[in-house]
Order: sequence, then structure tokens, then C-alpha cells
Amino acid sequence: MNPQIDGRRTPCGERACSRLSAQHSHLPYWGRFAAQREQARSPRVFQCLAALVLLGLSSLTHAFDLQQLSDQLAKPDVIHGSFIQEKHLRALPQPLTSKGTFVLAKNHGLLWLLKTPLQQDYRITAKGIARRDANGWQMLPGKSAGAEQNRLFLAVLQGDSSGLQRDFELSLNGDAQNWKLTLLPRSMLLKQVFNQINITGGELVHSIELLETQGDSTLLRMQDSTSTQPLSDAEQHDFAE
Repeated sequence: MNPQIDGRRTPCGERACSRLSAQHSHLPYWGRFAAQREQARSPRVFQCLAALVLLGLSSLTHAFDLQQLSDQLAKPDVIHGSFIQEKHLRALPQPLTSKGTFVLAKNHGLLWLLKTPLQQDYRITAKGIARRDANGWQMLPGKSAGAEQNRLFLAVLQGDSSGLQRDFELSLNGDAQNWKLTLLPRSMLLKQVFNQINITGGELVHSIELLETQGDSTLLRMQDSTSTQPLSDAEQHDFAE
């Protein structure tokens, strides 16, 4: 998915961007010989100013924006990896931890294969969320618990920030190898659920953290992700079924 996002937009309103700052140089103190030295020093002053201008233009040119992040995340055709998900509940002293593997395929969707504490397979596509049972894949109701969270994960992993921008204010910091994307909910409905969502990554997404209004939180860490392995026959069958 290739979102159309203006990377120059600011975090207020509907826009998100990386900020650039310029440092101001102090003018030199000429002393009582200023008149004699001004002509000799002026070329150096202009050289310094020119260098600062060129540095600023270079930084602006190479600023990492939302469009570049979206393109970067949407580039791989297939991503395989493992995950650890920690659900922190206020009522429990220790987080609820689940582990498994995932397969993200462009134009297909996401296979979310839970291994512990129980085994359960999910398939998340544009059509909705399906769960595998003894009779094959069964579609879950659109309002089922976790459905919106899983759709959010799919949008993030595929770089669909155009969809995210409809529901969240996006703010991006960092560069292509080390970035952080902050999502602040727009609608009253989302504000009732989330305070903030933090996403970090490099070439691929590394972690997704959901901070909920009631004090609970979820941290999802993506590990050993690789984009070099194509879909297996079984995975193609799972997406086609």
C-alpha cells in the first residue's frame, strides 16, 4: 500500500513531520582594529554563512519523512519473523506474555501464528480476521475483541500510514535506520481506548506499544524479521483459502 502523505505536515492538526533546527552564530567582536580587519575577515564570514546554508539545505533534502517511511515499509513482498507480546494489566503484577511467529505478505495480509501460552492461528486481511479451527479458516465478527488492534498492526506493518492518518495524528522522529512514529488518536471513540501508540523500527518494524486510557498497555516486539524468504506452499494455501 502506498499512502499519499505530505511529509512536511506538522504534528498539529492532520500533519506530521520531522523538525529541523538551525543554530545561530555570533558575530565576531572586532575590537578597536575592526575597520582594518573587516575586509580580511569578511570572506571567511561569508564562507561560514554559505556552509551553514548548504548544511541546512542538505539536512532538509535528506530529512526522513512519512512518505519515505511508508515506501520503506511497503517495499518487501514477504516478511517472516517471530514476536513476543506483553499485555500489562493494572490488576496483575506480571504481564501476560504470548509468543509466536508471523508472515506478512504484500497484497495478501498477515498470518499471526500464536504458539504460547496456547496454539492458535489467525489470518488478517482486508476482508477481516479469520481463525483456524478443525474445519479450516472461520471468519470472526467485525466487532470481535482485538479485531481493531489486529487491523492496526496490519496497517503499521504494511506501511499504510494513509489509513492510520485518518484516525491518528502522526509524528515521526529519527532516520531510516532508527525511527519512532507516535500516534495520537483523533476521534472520541479512539481517545476512550488509547492515550498513545508508539512504533519503532529500522528497515522493518521493531516494536508496537499501545498505551490505553485505563492504565493497561501492550508491547509487541518483532524479532528475527527477514524479507529474504518467499511464501511457502502452505502459506500460499492459507492466504488463498
